[in-house]
Amino acid sequence: MNVITILILLILGIILLIVEFMLIPGITVAGIASLLAFGTSIYFAFSYWGTLGGIITLVAVIIFVPVFLYFLFKGKAMQPMMLHSGIDGRIINFDHEIIKVGSEGITTSRLAPMGNIKINGTIIEARSKGNFVDPRTKVKIIKIEGSTVIVEPINS
Repeated sequence: MNVITILILLILGIILLIVEFMLIPGITVAGIASLLAFGTSIYFAFSYWGTLGGIITLVAVIIFVPVFLYFLFKGKAMQPMMLHSGIDGRIINFDHEIIKVGSEGITTSRLAPMGNIKINGTIIEARSKGNFVDPRTKVKIIKIEGSTVIVEPINS
């Protein structure tokens, strides 16, 4: 009966840990209950089997539970739940001969404060001086910092 109690507590701890990861992320009742189940199983192992049995159970919990969870989440059963997209961010370099301070263009999207502008047939990302700028508004480049173009609306 002692072995069954310890095994049930270990299995309960693993199930609650999976529930913590999959259904209720964060530190919740399932995670705390999982830790209590593991702790109780280790305590019972020390009580029933002595030091050697307790240490074996402790090592099993510390080593085998994370390994089990690693292979569980890396397996094919969990692949439909995994996010497989990547970030395709890039820096857009532009020709500093065509786009320079003082050039005028028109916004193609709202600058809030970032958006797109069209200058000399080239669409680039720009930042307004601080205010929102509506689409199809004439703007003027007032500053270029690296790859960031700062514009302000032209008052006509």
